[in-house]
Formats: sequence, structure tokens, C-alpha cells
Amino acid sequence: MTRFADRAPLQTVWYPVAESTDVTDKPHATRLLGENLVLWRSQSGDLIAAPDECPHRQAPLSIGTYNEGEIACAYHGWTFGERGQCVLVPSSGPGAAIPPTAHLNCRNVQERYGLVWVCPGEPAVSIPRIPQDEEPAFRRLNSGVETWKVSTPRLVDNFMDFSHFPWVHTGTFGLGQDPLIPKLNLQQLDEDFYGYIYEVYAANPDEATAVSGSEEDVVHRVMTTGFALPFMVRSTIRYDDGLEHILLLVSTPRDDLESTFTFVVWRNDDHSVDPEEIIAFDRAIGAEDKAMLEQVPGTLPLTRTGVVNVQSDKPSVEWRRRFAEFIQLEVQ
Repeated sequence: MTRFADRAPLQTVWYPVAESTDVTDKPHATRLLGENLVLWRSQSGDLIAAPDECPHRQAPLSIGTYNEGEIACAYHGWTFGERGQCVLVPSSGPGAAIPPTAHLNCRNVQERYGLVWVCPGEPAVSIPRIPQDEEPAFRRLNSGVETWKVSTPRLVDNFMDFSHFPWVHTGTFGLGQDPLIPKLNLQQLDEDFYGYIYEVYAANPDEATAVSGSEEDVVHRVMTTGFALPFMVRSTIRYDDGLEHILLLVSTPRDDLESTFTFVVWRNDDHSVDPEEIIAFDRAIGAEDKAMLEQVPGTLPLTRTGVVNVQSDKPSVEWRRRFAEFIQLEVQ
């Protein structure tokens, strides 16, 4: 098995681990790169991310109680507030000295695009910019966060590929799509994303009309698909009438074999369509990917000969090459 979650360079990257709305009036448990974390908000609303383990006897803080920006451990009541500072050890009584090692070793955390992002170490890169998030013509739609029993590199490999569309997405948009993939030319799409531009005619069933804005049985799309290291994929869809549908597919490694997955949508529509109708169709597409990928065990081989590749796999092969280089993994 190709292990990757323990590679040091991955500690320097920002990962989405929850939606902002997930972290409200109680501790929120998550997992990142093999480490259990707890998220909560201070009384002023600032986010705190820390190991989900009380320094006293290692009980998970995420099962503790939350009150006015502080969480109290369910085992002995040790209480933690702003910046993870331990503010109370009940057994020691009022005014007793608190050991310096009682304070939590917090992680870097920020909010963007309706998501909570955590960087375990010192950040070496910024969160990729989605320009549409700053454009008034576009609205942003969040979709919820799921746990997939899939190794994160397999998600990225899948999202960079469109030769699976006619086979996996038969219940959404792939039915009848030409399986022949034209020659793909990879290029820098913008400052953050590297990938390819392509055109496709996609099925447009009734449940897809809210997304496409068209009643036609088949719609023409001009698309780009690109990655930003290590695990982010952005797909842009432009319809002939000028409607744009931007998908940010964000996969976070819980460990080598499980992922946190969510997607964010930006659209320049007239806001007349219920957001849930739009998100429902993209969720259905994701469910088809999940059903397939959860049947594939283990991590994705990163070696050149670990899997067989053809010309349509060119984008994934390039992502794997760059990813292996990023995590400083020697491949044969």
C-alpha cells in the first residue's frame, strides 16, 4: 500500500474539514492526516482547532460540554477557552496554578467559501482563489460534508478523468455520451489550477434542467477541469447561453484510506432556482462516484507501473507525478 498521509509536506497545506455551519454551539469532531481534531468557537465567534484529546487523561474533548466559548472535558472537567488555553482544573480548586503543558497545541484555522480550513503545521501555500466568490453576479452554494471510505488520491484521480462519465454517471448526465476521448492538451488554467479544456454533449434529464437552465434533451458544455496540489479539483462548466457553473471538489485525507469530501458551487444564474434543486443533482453525481470508488480498495499506486494508463488518463498521470514530487516520494 502506498502510504502518503504521514508525509511531512502535507502538514503545510490547508484542508477543508467542515462547513462553517457545522461548528456552532457544541464541539465538532473531525480527522485530518491520521489525527483526531476538535473544532469549536470562542465566545467572540473565532474558530479554534486542536487535538481531540485532553492533556490530562486523553479523553476526547469532542464529547465534552460547551458553554460560552469554552469546552469542558467529560472525564474530569478540565476546561479550555480562547486559543486552547486551559482555564480550569476543578480538582485543584480556584486560583491553583495550571501546568503549562495543560494548554492545547492548536492548529492553524480559517474560514473561506463557507468551509473551515485547517493547516496542521506552518502554512507554505495559500488556499486557491476562486474569483467568482468575489463577483456579485455569482452566488455560492455549499453542499454538506461527507465521509467517504475512499483513499483521497483515488478521488482526485476520478475527478480529473471524464472517460468514466458514460459508465458511472448513467443515472445523471452520462447516458449516451460518446466514450471516445479526444487528445487532451494540458495547460495552466490560471494561477492556481492546472488541467485541460474540453467540450462535451451531455444528457439533460428532467432533474438536470435546473442546473443547465435548458429544456433540451442534450446540452453542449465547454468545460475545464484542473487540479491544485495536493488534492483540490475545480471543474468549470459554461453553457451556450452564458450560464456558468463552477464546482470546487475538495477532498481531505482523514488518513490513508478515508476521506472527507464536499463540493462548493458558484453560479451566475438569476437566483430563481431553489439552491436545493441545483445541489441535489450534483449530489446525485457524487453519489455515483462514491458508489464506484468505495468498491476499490487501498490507496492509488503512485508508481509509473502501478496501474495501466492510456491517453485519456493523461491528466491523472500528470497529477500523480506532481503529487509524488510534492510529497517527496521516490517512485519507480
